[in-house]
Amino acid sequence: MTIANQTSRPATISQAVDEFAKFDNIFDGSQRCNSACVPKVSVVLRQPHPNIPKEHPEYVFQKDQLRDILGFLLKPNNDAMFITGPTGCGKTSIVNEICARLKWPVQEITCNSRLEFQSLKGQFMLKSAAPGEAPTMHFAYGPLAIAMKEGHVLIMNEIDLCDPGELAGLNDILEGRPLVITENGGEVIHPHPNFRVIATANSAGAGDSTGYYAGVQPQNIAALDRYRWMKADYMPAEVECEVIKLAAKQFGRPEMKQIVERMVQLAGELRTMFVSGKLSVTMSTRTIVRWAHIAEDFRNCPNALRYGLERALLFRLEPHEAQAINEQAGIIFGKTWENSTESAKKTRRKSASKAA
Repeated sequence: MTIANQTSRPATISQAVDEFAKFDNIFDGSQRCNSACVPKVSVVLRQPHPNIPKEHPEYVFQKDQLRDILGFLLKPNNDAMFITGPTGCGKTSIVNEICARLKWPVQEITCNSRLEFQSLKGQFMLKSAAPGEAPTMHFAYGPLAIAMKEGHVLIMNEIDLCDPGELAGLNDILEGRPLVITENGGEVIHPHPNFRVIATANSAGAGDSTGYYAGVQPQNIAALDRYRWMKADYMPAEVECEVIKLAAKQFGRPEMKQIVERMVQLAGELRTMFVSGKLSVTMSTRTIVRWAHIAEDFRNCPNALRYGLERALLFRLEPHEAQAINEQAGIIFGKTWENSTESAKKTRRKSASKAA
C-alpha cells in the first residue's frame, strides 16, 4: 500500500461509506500547505469512543512529521515507531492530534524507572459487580493487552526512563507475535490489524550524555532495532508564530504581530543559551503557548507579558537564571518590556504604601 495520491484505509475499515480525516493548518517549512498535500485517509471508527483523543482544531502540523506518522499508521510493516526530540517540541501531541482526526482510539502511558511489563499486560484485582456487593477477583487488562485486543494505538511516553530489562518483554510483540498472559489461564491475544506502538523520548535510546534529562537510561540495542525512527524538533520561527496566534486569539490581531515575533525570538535565544550551557532550561513550544495563554487571560494587567512569562517559566528557575532571561527579554522587547517592568515596580510600591 502506498499513501501518495490515493485513498488509504487501515486494515479493518469497511469501504461501504467513506468518511475521511480532515487535516488543517499544515506547514511545509515556513510555508502553509493546503489539505491536498495530505492523502485522503479513512477514519477508523464512525462512532464515539472514550479512548479517541480530543481534537484541537487550532493545532499546527508540520508536513514531514504528518507524512511520517501517517505512513507508519497505515502500513507499519511489523515495525513500531520511535519519536525522539527535545522537551516540549510536540512528540506526543502530534500523535494524539492525528489519532483524534482518524478517530483511532489510543492507550497512553508515561513510563518511569519502576514500570513493569506485568502492568502493561494486566493483573488480577478485587472488584465488586455493584456497589455494596462483596468484591471478587477479576483479571484487569493492562494498556498493552487492551490495545492489542481492540486495535488501539499504544503510546509509550518517555520510554527511555524504563528499565531496558523490563521492556525486553515487548520485543516479540513488536514483531507481530501474540501476547500470552499466563496469569489469566494462558490466554493468547493475537494483535488486532489496527494495533500500533509509538514510543517517545528525549534521547534516541543511547542515554543522555548532556545530563539535561534526569533518569534517562540506555536502552537495549536489540529492542531499538525493532523501531522506525522520526526526529522531532522545534518548529521554524514563522510556524511558531502561527501556533501562538491560533492558540491565543488575542495574539492573532494585526497590532500584536511584532509582539508575537519577539516572543518566538526570545524562545530561540533561550534555546541557543541552553545548548551552549549558559542556561539549565530551554523554552519549549509548550512553554511559549502557556506564556501566551496566561498573558491573554491577564491582558488587562499593565505588565501582562512579564506576568505571563514569570508564571510560564521564570518562577521555577534559580534567581540568576530568571534575571538573565529578564535581561534578554529587555533587549528583545525594548521599551515594551521596560514599561512592563516599571509598571510592575510602581504597582508593588503602591501596594507597599497602602499596607504602611
